[in-house]
Amino acid sequence: MKRREFMGATAGALSALALGGPTAAAAPASPGPFPDAWPDPRPYGAADGRPELWLRDDNSFVLDLELRPQDAELGRVWIRDTYVNRFDVDGRSVYVATGTTRAAGRPNAGPWNDGIYLWTAPALRGPWTLVDTTGLRPEQTKGKVWSPELVDENTPGRTVVAPWQEYWTDDGQFGKRGNVWAPEVHRFRDTWYIVACMGDHSTKVGSFLLVSEGGLEGPYRLARGNVAKPFGEPFVGGPGWIAPGAYHHIDGSMFVEDDDAWLVLHNDLYARFTDDMEDITTPTDLPAFRQTPYTPEPYLEGAYVQKYRGRYYLMHAVWACRTRDGDEPAWSYLAGTGPKDQYDAVVAVADRFEGPYSERYTAGVGAGHNNMFVDEHGDAWATFFRNPANGYWADPARVADGAVAGVVRLEWTGPHSRRLNVARP
Repeated sequence: MKRREFMGATAGALSALALGGPTAAAAPASPGPFPDAWPDPRPYGAADGRPELWLRDDNSFVLDLELRPQDAELGRVWIRDTYVNRFDVDGRSVYVATGTTRAAGRPNAGPWNDGIYLWTAPALRGPWTLVDTTGLRPEQTKGKVWSPELVDENTPGRTVVAPWQEYWTDDGQFGKRGNVWAPEVHRFRDTWYIVACMGDHSTKVGSFLLVSEGGLEGPYRLARGNVAKPFGEPFVGGPGWIAPGAYHHIDGSMFVEDDDAWLVLHNDLYARFTDDMEDITTPTDLPAFRQTPYTPEPYLEGAYVQKYRGRYYLMHAVWACRTRDGDEPAWSYLAGTGPKDQYDAVVAVADRFEGPYSERYTAGVGAGHNNMFVDEHGDAWATFFRNPANGYWADPARVADGAVAGVVRLEWTGPHSRRLNVARP
C-alpha cells in the first residue's frame, strides 16, 4: 500500500501497519484530559506515516485570500511557505498571512518574483483582505509591502532595497533574476517587522529584516545590518549557479520573549537582535540550538520556534523519503534513503530556547515549512502549503491543489508528554 492511499483508509486498521515494521519507541501516556502521545517508529529517523497525522477536512482548511490581478486565471492565490499569525492590537485580534508568491505570468516563484504581499483578517476564517498599500504606492498592486523593484525609494541614510537584493540579469542562463522567499511578520515593541530571505537566483542569498516606519502596511525599510549582506556568514552551499561566497543562511525567523527578540536561521542557528533591532549581536560564529540530530542528518528547512504552555517547540521541514512499498510501507527522514514523498513537519521540545531539544517527532504529514501560532482562545495551529515540488503533491492528479495557504488545528498531549501535533480524529 502506498502512503498516498492512507488518506482514504481506515485509521485504526492501518495504525500498526504504518509504522513500517521497525520497533516503536515507547511514549508516555498523557494523564488527565489529554490525548495520548503514541510511540514513535524506530529507529530514530523513521518517518511516521499514520493517517491520523494527515491534513484532513476535519482538522484543516485553506484560507480564502483576496485575489490579486495575477491570481485571476488560477482563481486562487498560489503560495508557498505559508505564514499566519495572530496579534493583539489595541485589544482586538489581527490575523496576518503571507508567504512566497509568484509574479504574473510565472509558473513559480523563481528565478524572480515581485515581492512580499500581506493579507489580514479579524478572525482565522476571514474575511482575508490584502493590506491597503494604495495610499503609499497607488501605482503598485494592492498588498505589496516590499519588492526589489522598490529600489527607487532609497534615500540617503534610508535603504529600502540593498544592492544585493536588486533584480539583475545573468549571462543568459535564467535572464531576469531576484526572488524573495518565506516572509514572516512579527510585532515587537509596537513595531511591525518582516523577516524574509532572498532566494537562490539573487546575487546574494540569505535572510534579512525589514522595519516598518508606519503600520502593518509600511512603509518598510531595510535594517542597517543588512545593507551590505544577509545575516550571518557566507558558506559553501546552494545550487551550482550560486557564486562562491554568495550563499548565507536562509529561512530567517524571529522569536520574541519578554523584551528580547531572537533571529532563528536555517537550520540550527540563532542570534539575539541588538536593542535597536538594526542587527544581530553575534554577526559571526552564531550559536547553535542543542538538538538531537538524525544520523545521517538530512537537509532541513524552515526552522521556527514557538513557545506554548511554558515549553519551546522547534519546528523543521524535511522530506520523508519512501524506502519500501508493499505490505509494509516505510518512510525515512535520513539522508539518501529514497525518493521524496511528503514534505513533513518535524518538531522537538525543550525547556529552554537554546535547548537541549528532545528527539524530533512527526507533527504533521505534508505540513512542512510552516509556523505555529495561537488563536484568541489559546488553541494552537500550524500552517501548511502542500509542496508541489516533489512526491505526493507533484503528482499530475494533485499538483493543481498544491501551493495553498492552509491552516491545521494542533492538539497538545498534556504537560507530561508535551507534544504538539496535528489534531487526530
